[in-house]
Amino acid sequence: MTVKGGSAGVRASAQRMYGSRGWARKYESRLFASDVTVVTLTMILAHAARFGWDPFAPVAGAQGKHYWQVTVAIAVLWVLNLGWTRSRDPMILGHGPQEFQRVVLAGWRVFAIVAVIGFLTQWDVSRGYLLFAIPLGTLALLVYRAAWRQFIHAQRDNGELLAQVIVVGPTITSGQMIRRIRRSRRAGYNVIGACLPAGHEFRDEDLADVPLLGSLDDAAQVAIDHQAEFVLLSGTDAMSLKESRELGWALEGTGIGLIVAPAMVDVAGPRVSMSPVEGLPLLHVDIPKFEGGQYYAKEIADKVTAGALLLLGAIPMLIVAALIKLTSPGPVFFRQERIGRNLEPFAMLKFRSMYVDAEERLIALREKERTEGNEVLFKMKDDPRVTSVGRVLRRFSIDEIPQLLNVLKGDMSLVGPRPPLRREVEQWDERIARRQLVKPGITGLWQVSGRSDLSWDESVRLDLYYTENWSLAGDLIIILRTVGAVLAGRGAY
Repeated sequence: MTVKGGSAGVRASAQRMYGSRGWARKYESRLFASDVTVVTLTMILAHAARFGWDPFAPVAGAQGKHYWQVTVAIAVLWVLNLGWTRSRDPMILGHGPQEFQRVVLAGWRVFAIVAVIGFLTQWDVSRGYLLFAIPLGTLALLVYRAAWRQFIHAQRDNGELLAQVIVVGPTITSGQMIRRIRRSRRAGYNVIGACLPAGHEFRDEDLADVPLLGSLDDAAQVAIDHQAEFVLLSGTDAMSLKESRELGWALEGTGIGLIVAPAMVDVAGPRVSMSPVEGLPLLHVDIPKFEGGQYYAKEIADKVTAGALLLLGAIPMLIVAALIKLTSPGPVFFRQERIGRNLEPFAMLKFRSMYVDAEERLIALREKERTEGNEVLFKMKDDPRVTSVGRVLRRFSIDEIPQLLNVLKGDMSLVGPRPPLRREVEQWDERIARRQLVKPGITGLWQVSGRSDLSWDESVRLDLYYTENWSLAGDLIIILRTVGAVLAGRGAY
């Protein structure tokens, strides 16, 4: 059975998330089996690497146990910790960093517990054994979880593994919420209908297929009747605090969850904290800062990493340079003015992927074929200015490798907003210009979320989100996602 509500013509499955036949239980079971397998193999390898295949090697210390017993105990403790940290919680699977953070937390907890037990019992557990097992096992778990996430993404792109949701709230905010859910299918929600204020309806064409199931007063009963799994409250403009609370009461005992979307959007979790005042949960949002210790740490990490990558890639870069020189006349590198942090211009480097007269032909091409819905950023899928070698370089983003030199110079970062052209900046308003409060990046959220396939508005939204919410951990995740996007050649032309 399928229901409407998909994107790009894909219909969404009506399969339930919870219950004995729900997809969540099946997926959790698979994850559990995967965790057990990875942890077991890791502990066996750690034991073999440190003690050979002798299962009776003793632990140093008074009344020390055999290491096979320690190996089994740590493996069991590790699997239990993966459950205690809720790393297999269906609500965090498939999107966001929480699943990976909890996997790492489970590993650190195991290490801490073993260290405490060793201290209390005076058992001298081999440090080499632990330092081999815990980091290697954590890395292996992260790799396996990333592979499982790719499976979830593929399923959700096809309309599977979704939770059935009814959106409740004011017409405008409900419409905005539905659009975001549809754009973010991999977050795992499928809108099966909406409840709006009495007499209201969606007037936009892209929301014409959303069933209006009732008014705000009927929301709880509507959710029960249509077997929704969550009610998403998109705003309280049309509902008082009392009515919102009563909606939560009405859902008690039904198995239907309540999700409340705050009015503040595009703010990352680390910037938000909550404090209750007379039963009213208040969200405290930290004002974004654009200087300080984390910025110095980012700059140091950028330059060290860029230097290392340039050393490793020196010979491949020479080969690429030779291919460019042999297949088309002109220089190896393409230098172009881009706008950096605080709107300062700099010369960005790329391997040349176009013919030397590309800029002269640009005006005619802009008039002939503009990207649909994009009056600022010019992109063409079959750009006749691109050379044969350039198409390969662009598909796998090899043409962007020389930007590592820009990172060493301090003009760019490894991760950041897309570096804009001056003509683009001249069309910006003050809101968009905020993206230049940080250094532009070789990669970024725009790179791993569609690259050239993104609309102008979506590209700007992602860049602004990154500018105000970036973190070193988030940068690492973006870099890892970039590797996948580049290898797959998604959205690159």
